[in-house]
Amino acid sequence: MTETPAAVREDHHADVSGGWLRPAVFGAMDGLVTNIALIAGVGGGGIAPRTIVLTGVAGLVAGAISMGLGEYTSVRSQNEQLAAEVAKERRELERHPEAEAQELADAWVQRGLPRHLAEQVALALRSNPEEALRVHVREELGVDPDEQPSPWTAAILSTVCFSIGALVPLLTYLVGFTNLWLALGVGALGLFVAGALVARFTGRPWWISGTRQLLLGMAAAVVTYLVGRLIGLGGPLG
Repeated sequence: MTETPAAVREDHHADVSGGWLRPAVFGAMDGLVTNIALIAGVGGGGIAPRTIVLTGVAGLVAGAISMGLGEYTSVRSQNEQLAAEVAKERRELERHPEAEAQELADAWVQRGLPRHLAEQVALALRSNPEEALRVHVREELGVDPDEQPSPWTAAILSTVCFSIGALVPLLTYLVGFTNLWLALGVGALGLFVAGALVARFTGRPWWISGTRQLLLGMAAAVVTYLVGRLIGLGGPLG
């Protein structure tokens, strides 16, 4: 069977510039860790199960809103900063085209391209101002001005994924169980599964990714649980 070269397939690389994976993963992991740690902290202080649920739901709602607003603002600000830099580069290309072409050629020479060829290509780009702008931005800023993440995508994904993650450690309480350790166990399972799912996109072994996220999340829970025991009510754990 003849293997099709990857270079001729449009789908041989994942989309790493759409801006959806980072807010989705960050939102889900933050939701899990935040509410697991929150529940561990108040539960360690001997708070009644009803109050634990109220605390967890409040943490879910507040955290989801905060995540959504934060992602929208940060991505929007990043895109606006890039737009300002692109405008600056456009002005330089209009005012000093020779100097900009030489700068581009020098960068390619440093990467090993023969100088005569680098200068020839840089000068040829001047006949296509928009393409010249894109190449200069990629070379100087390391980003593609045409492939920027959407602030709305980031905001919606982070909000939804945070909510889903934060809901996991609350599930046992919501269905009628009142044992803190059972809730933390379900949360730990959620951490491992979430980490394992991320491995599908990163190519790392699923069990390593899952275990890493489990250990990080439970470390946070241990700290908040101990704090709750030290300053809390000291009652039974459900």
